[in-house]
Order: sequence, then C-alpha cells, then structure tokens
Amino acid sequence: MTVEEKGREKSFDKILLCLIIILVIAGLVFLYSTSAYNGRVKFHDSAYYFKKQLFATSLGLMGMYLVSCMDYHLLVRFAPFFYLISLLLSLAVLLFGDEYNGSKRWLSMGPLSFQPSEFAKVAVILLLTFVLIKTDEKKQGIGYMIRTMAILLPIVGLVGTNNLSTAIIILGIGVILIFVSNPRYLPFIGIGAAGIVFIGIFLSMASYRLERLAIWRNPEAYEKGFQTIQGLYAIGSGGIFGKGLGSSLQKLGFVPEAQNDMIFSIICEETGLAGSWFLIFLFALLIWRLMVIATHARDLCGELLAVGIMGHIAMQVILNIAVVTNTIPNTGITLPFVSYGGTSVLFLLGEMGLALAVSRDSLGG
Repeated sequence: MTVEEKGREKSFDKILLCLIIILVIAGLVFLYSTSAYNGRVKFHDSAYYFKKQLFATSLGLMGMYLVSCMDYHLLVRFAPFFYLISLLLSLAVLLFGDEYNGSKRWLSMGPLSFQPSEFAKVAVILLLTFVLIKTDEKKQGIGYMIRTMAILLPIVGLVGTNNLSTAIIILGIGVILIFVSNPRYLPFIGIGAAGIVFIGIFLSMASYRLERLAIWRNPEAYEKGFQTIQGLYAIGSGGIFGKGLGSSLQKLGFVPEAQNDMIFSIICEETGLAGSWFLIFLFALLIWRLMVIATHARDLCGELLAVGIMGHIAMQVILNIAVVTNTIPNTGITLPFVSYGGTSVLFLLGEMGLALAVSRDSLGG
C-alpha cells in the first residue's frame, strides 16, 4: 500500500462531518431559544436544558470521534451481544422504568437517566448488518425476508409497549436493509401488507392509541389536541421569515414542553418558512451524503451500515415533521440533533461515527 493510499484510507468524509457540526450547532441554538422560558419557570435557570444538552452533545462528539477511528467490522462482529443488551435494557424499562408524561421509557442509574430505545435502534442496525452479511441463503424469497424480520419482533414488542414510534422506526430499518440486500421488489408488497395489518392490530390493543387517531382527525374536539393546535398556530404565525430568534409567543407555555417533540413548530414561528426549509435542506444533504457513502462503501458490511443509518435519520425527520404539521397522528418522536434529549443526541452522534468510519474505509477515500 502506497503512502497516498494510506492517507486516503484515513480520510473522513469532510462534507458529512461539516453537516454534522452545522446541525449540532443549529440544534443547540434552537434548543436554547425554545427552552429558555421553560427552564426559567421550572428550574430558575434559562440555560438549564441547554447545559444538559451541551454536556450530552460533548460526550456524543467524543464518542463519534472514537467510533469513527474504529474498524466497523469489529462492532458488527459483536452485534448479537449488543442486541441482547438492548433486549435486557428494554425489559428492564418495563419492570423498573421511570414514567414521565404517561410513558415509561426511561431507566435511572443514580443521578443519570437514559432511554434504552435509542440504543435499540443502533443495535438493530448492527444486528441486521451482521445477519445479512453472514447468511449463505439467496436473499430473494419471502420466507427469507419473514425470518429476517422475525429476529426484530422481540425488541419491537418490548419497545412498542410504551414507544410505538420507535417500534415503527425499528421495523422500517429492517425493511430498508432487507430491500437493499434483495434483488426482487415483489415480495415487499406482501411485507408492506403484513406491516399494515400488524400496526393496525397493535393500535387496537390500547385505547390511548385509538384516541390519538381520533385527536388527529379532529384535534379541536379533544382536550389533548391542545398541543397540536398550538403547534399549528406557531407554524402559521411565522410567515416567510419568522418573528426572529427568541421571539416566539407559543413557547411561553402554549406549546407544552416545546423543547421536545414540538420544537420544529417553534423553529417555524421564529425563523419562518425560510428557516424551516433551510433546516430541512440540511437534513436532506445529510441523508444524501449518507447515501453517497453507502454507494462507495468498500464492502456490503459498510454499505448496509450506511443505509441503516440513513434510513433511521430519514424516517425520524419525516415522522417528527409530519407529527408537528398534523400530517400523521402524534407519535412522540424527536427531531434528530435538535430536540431536547441527551440519550438521543448521544447515540445519534455514535451512528454518525459509524458512518464516518465507513467513509474512511470507502473505495473513494
């Protein structure tokens, strides 16, 4: 191997790295602007949420760098172990988890708390990559697809009990990775139909999920539709260029917990159509760059990792914006790199480290 080849092999995808940094900085700015009022009212510190997110982001950036320097094949080799850990953590949530706002999604370890479902997404990407590169079967039959998807059912069942949106994302990651590794399209019609039936049955198993469908259809008729209505008011009042950063009225208690899932509505109010579309454009560039990395990956392992990460980011962005605009029922999903959530940003940056590792080892250098 020549010196030039060694240098090229160690080079990260600089465009992806720049996009990550821009999104992280933009996310912190938007978070501080959105959360300052809630922080001041609840904790007498307008920077309360910002400081916690900054700490998690700092850890995430360090983790991203460490993961990016690793051989991603080694992480894939331990995928079954990571998946087992995610199952145990998800089970622990059901047994010992902390409940906030009616959802039991957190595990506490001393002063720290985290959401195991965020780790589960990464574990699923690694596990499916491990399975798809190890199998000797032809990846063409519907039976193969069903067996591969069946591997995800335990984690989907555990996570979906209290977090339907994450369960949907996990299933979506599975479908995307199998689709990429399969040369045929027709079997996916059957998988899509089965998925719709599964989601329908799952929704009907809990009354609060059916209630969410009713609220989505007519939010004004339900008290719980208040958040959705106020979020739409925020979006509509932003106009083309917004009211200015920090000038939102809806974040002053009208949109409950605005720094979480509904942060995009405040971004629309403060930066208008121009700012919100610019943020969407950044996410589109990020997804495009992940697709480029997948296309130029040195092997199937790198390709599947990059595609899994791309699918995760794309689905989460689409679901969050669709919920905020009331295009789909409320599912409680965060906007990547922007919404408040230390566990979310920590594991998202870990995934970005994986993508950078693939780019470093890519054929394109």
